[in-house]
Amino acid sequence: MDSGAVRATDAAASVDAEAADAAENVSTTARSSTAATIPRMTRPRDCMATGVAAGLADHLGWSVWLVRAAFVLATIAAGAGVLLYLWLWVFTPWREGDQRPTRSAPVAWLLVGASTVCLLGVWIASGVWTLAAAEIEGSRSLVTLAGIAFAVAAAAWATLIDRPDPARGPRHELAVRAFATVLLAITALVQIFIVSRQSDTVVSFAVALAAVFGIALVYVPTLIAAWRDLTVERTKRIREEQRSEIAAHLHDSVLQTLALIQNRAGATSEVARIARAQERELRDWLFAGDAPADSDLGTDLRNFGAALEIDYAVTVDVVVVGESRESASGEVAAAAREAMLNAARHAGGEVSVYVESSPDAVEVFVRDRGPGFALAEVPGDRLGVRESIIGRMRRSGGSGEVRPGAGGIGTEVRLRFPSERVEASRG
Repeated sequence: MDSGAVRATDAAASVDAEAADAAENVSTTARSSTAATIPRMTRPRDCMATGVAAGLADHLGWSVWLVRAAFVLATIAAGAGVLLYLWLWVFTPWREGDQRPTRSAPVAWLLVGASTVCLLGVWIASGVWTLAAAEIEGSRSLVTLAGIAFAVAAAAWATLIDRPDPARGPRHELAVRAFATVLLAITALVQIFIVSRQSDTVVSFAVALAAVFGIALVYVPTLIAAWRDLTVERTKRIREEQRSEIAAHLHDSVLQTLALIQNRAGATSEVARIARAQERELRDWLFAGDAPADSDLGTDLRNFGAALEIDYAVTVDVVVVGESRESASGEVAAAAREAMLNAARHAGGEVSVYVESSPDAVEVFVRDRGPGFALAEVPGDRLGVRESIIGRMRRSGGSGEVRPGAGGIGTEVRLRFPSERVEASRG
C-alpha cells in the first residue's frame, strides 16, 4: 500500500472517530437536556387529598385525570394501583415552601360516609332478614368489618392529617371522631341484641368485640398526637432550662468581662465598641431564644445602631416606649436611620434614640452630644437633613424638626408621624 492510500485510510479513520465523538456528545447533551426538563417528583401543597396524582402528572407531563384513571385501572389488576399509590404517598416529598398542606377533598367525611353506608346496610338487613337467610351471614360480617375499618380510618385521617390543615383543625377532628364513635357503638349494640338472635352467637359477639376495639382505635391517633405534642413541649422545656443555665453562667463570667472591657477602654474606643457588639449579640442569643425578631421600628433601629457602633466611634442606646406600630420599612424608620447616621458620622460619642408610640402619633427623638449645628447655616447643596429627614417626613404626612439639644449641647432630631397615617400605611 502506497503512502497516499495510507493517508486516505488515516483520514477516513479520523473522520469516523470525530463522527463517533460528535454522536456521543449529541447523545450526552440530549440525555442531560431530558434530565433537565423532567422535574423531580414532588407533591403540591395545595392538593385534592394526598397530591400523589397531581405530583405524578407534573412529573410525567400528563393530565392529572389521566393519572387518576390509570391508578383506578391498575387497582383492578390485583390491587397494584393501591400499592403503587401508597408507595408514592410515603416516599414522595412535599414541594418546597412554608405553606402547610391543604386538601380540597373532605377525605375524613368520605370515609365516614362509606362507614355509614356499610353499617346502615347491616342494620337494615338485621331487621329484615332472619335466620333462614344464613347464606348472607358471612357477607354481613364482612360488610360490618369493612364499616368498622372505614370509621377507624376516618378518625385517623382527621387526627393525623386534617388536624394540622388550617382549613379544618381540632373542631373538624372532634366532629369526625364523635360521629365514628356513635357509629361503632350502635354497631356493637346491634350485633349483641339483634344479630346474635338471628345467627351464630360467637360470630356476632366477635364482630361486636371488633366494633368495641374499633372505638378504642378511634382514640389511639388522638393519644399519639397528644404524646407527640407532649414530647415536643418537653424538648422545648429542656432546651429552655439548658439555655437558662448557660445564660446564668455566661452572665457571671463572659458578660461581666465584656462590660469591664467597655468601662476600662472608654465608651467610644474601638475595643469598647467591639466588646459592646459582642455583648449585644450574646444577649440576643441568650435571652431572645429561637423566636425571630419582629420587623418593627424599635427592632430595626436597634439593629441599625449596632451596625453603626462597628463602623463609627459611637455608642447608640435605643429606648422604645409603648407598642411600636410602625413597620421597619416605613418612612419614619428611614428618616430615623438617616438621623442616626448623621449623628454617628458628625458627632460621635453617645447617641440616644427614644421611640414613643401613643394613641395620637409615633415619635422618634435622636439626640447626640456633639458640637451641634444650625440648619440655616448648612450649605444648600447639602440635602441630607433637608430632604432625607425633614422632606421625607413632610412628603409622607408627618413632620421633622432639627433643634439644639438640652442645655444647648449637641443636636436633637424630632420625627412625628400621626397614628392615622401609621394605620393607613399598614393597611
